[in-house]
Amino acid sequence: MKAIVNRIAFALLVTLTLSACKESAEAPELILVPAQQLVEEQPNAGIEQAFVHKKSDVQVSGQGVVVKLLPDDNKGSQHQKFLVKINAEQTLLFAHNIDLATRVPLQVGDEVTFSGEYVYNPKGGIVHWTHLDPQGNHPAGWVMLHGKKYQ
Repeated sequence: MKAIVNRIAFALLVTLTLSACKESAEAPELILVPAQQLVEEQPNAGIEQAFVHKKSDVQVSGQGVVVKLLPDDNKGSQHQKFLVKINAEQTLLFAHNIDLATRVPLQVGDEVTFSGEYVYNPKGGIVHWTHLDPQGNHPAGWVMLHGKKYQ
C-alpha cells in the first residue's frame, strides 16, 4: 500500500512539475546570459551584497573611481589610504599595505579595479588585503591602475 501511495505522489509531482514548465502566453521569456557578461555589467555586485547584508571578511573584486587620497596610516604596518566610489551610494575606504606591496601612484579621478577583503562598516566598507600574503595563507589581492597591478 505504501509503495502505491509513493508512486501516486511521485506521478503527481512529475505532472505538476511538467505543467509548470509548459510555455504560456504569460510566462516571461528565459534569457541566458554568459557569466562573464554579468561580471562585466555588475562588477561590484558582491561588494554591494556584502554591504546590504552587513557581511565582513568577504573576498571581493570590483572597480571604481578614486575620489579622495588620505594620509598614510603609519601605526604598525604602513597603509596607503584612499577612497573609491563604486556606485552612486557607496564609497570604500582602502587600506593598501605598503610594507608588503608597492604604493599605487593614484590621483583623484583615476579608475581602478581591485581584489581584496571587504569589511563592513556603515559608511560603505573597507577593503584591505590588496597584496600578496607572505605566508600564503590568505588569497592574494591587488589594485590595478592603468593596466599595472600593484600587490
